[in-house]
Amino acid sequence: MAVKTTRSTRMAARTGRTGARGLAAAFAAAVSLVAVAPAGAQAQVTGSIFSGFQPQQPPAPERAGHPLMQPEAIAQAQANFPNCIAALQPLAQSKGVSPASFQRLTAGLEPDMKIMDYLDSQPEFSKTLGDYVTMLVSQTRITKGREMLEKYKPIFEKVEKAYGVDRYVVAAIWGIETSYGDPKGIGTRSVLRSTATLACIGRRQDYFRDEFIATLQIIDRGDVPADHMKGSWAGAFGPTQFMPTSFLRYAVDFDGDGHRNVVDSIPDVIASTANNLKLDGWQFGQTWGYEVVLPQNFDYRYVDRTKRYSMAQWASLGIRRANGQAFPRPSDTGFLLLPSGAKGPAFIMLPNFGAILRYNPADAYALAIGHLADRLRGGGDFVQAWPKEERALSRTERLELQTRLSQMGYDIGNIDGILGQKTRVAVQDFQTRAGMIPDGYPNLDVLARMRQ
Repeated sequence: MAVKTTRSTRMAARTGRTGARGLAAAFAAAVSLVAVAPAGAQAQVTGSIFSGFQPQQPPAPERAGHPLMQPEAIAQAQANFPNCIAALQPLAQSKGVSPASFQRLTAGLEPDMKIMDYLDSQPEFSKTLGDYVTMLVSQTRITKGREMLEKYKPIFEKVEKAYGVDRYVVAAIWGIETSYGDPKGIGTRSVLRSTATLACIGRRQDYFRDEFIATLQIIDRGDVPADHMKGSWAGAFGPTQFMPTSFLRYAVDFDGDGHRNVVDSIPDVIASTANNLKLDGWQFGQTWGYEVVLPQNFDYRYVDRTKRYSMAQWASLGIRRANGQAFPRPSDTGFLLLPSGAKGPAFIMLPNFGAILRYNPADAYALAIGHLADRLRGGGDFVQAWPKEERALSRTERLELQTRLSQMGYDIGNIDGILGQKTRVAVQDFQTRAGMIPDGYPNLDVLARMRQ
């Protein structure tokens, strides 16, 4: 488990980070009610953190919709690959990459056509958001994270002081993204080859053209050696999975050796990740959110990201922290999130939750990061249990739900199986009209009621 991009862009990349880090796109679509555009190192759609959830073999890609994903277009682009790369030389030169360096770095470069199978694939998820959060925040990650915090304690202390970002959330990103630098989590594909392929073939060429040029810049400047730039199919690399353009924005030289090396230098990795969060709005001294308990007969119309109230106002509505403690700063503001509906845990999310989302746009990801950070700090598990009787909607069921909502006259945007903000709002209104608890959670009960 960044580069400032749109929500869809990021999700794309990481699953490869196409826009961001690994399987995030598919993951967010399957188990996150709303994916808020992150930026971070990456909104990476490359999701190395989710590599463990990726099928052994990529599913058959769905290429019916986009003309650049048709077999004929793919074949033509593959044949034209050398010309496409050559045509990018002037752009690279305008970014500081000399003609000689461009020629040296691109000589003999061939596309990795296996990436096309990932670009539009739709991995199926059978687990709920709660299942994934529990899986990601494992005892193994907690134990290893505490070891890493102790091992690199002086570095974490210096970085925390320099950037004002909680060391525990930085360590949590490191752990969720790649299990603290496990090669299996980082990825083994050449970032140069991957970004070159995507810059010239497939439907994301405009986006990946910038990632390819950024990769050339990184290598040409000597920050990271070309043979060390290995990562996901979408180009995210390093222990905390930076996309190349995110690297250019956020990476720092914290060890003072003259290079911003987020692959081989632990000080640079930790500091660059902290800088990413800082520039994405991390507020020092504040947490990411609170697990809360809702009162009986609660008005679920308050379950709305646009409705942000102070902790004092939430308390006046009968909301209490699940651990029984008082809210430490009554003036802090946040929104109410029910990631698994009314049957699961409830949370009030503060601005720092948004900073994590900008690193990767999936609620499940941000919740896992926040929770792992708390566990590394010495906190306990969630007080409320995730609903055990729930199962995630299949992609076919998600498409059906969106289709039915659209037929009812709701504006849910594209019928794509991604249950985002518009779908949630529509579900909430449908639940109200149907006499259900309007928690905005699109589950099997909602779909069954729609079928009646």
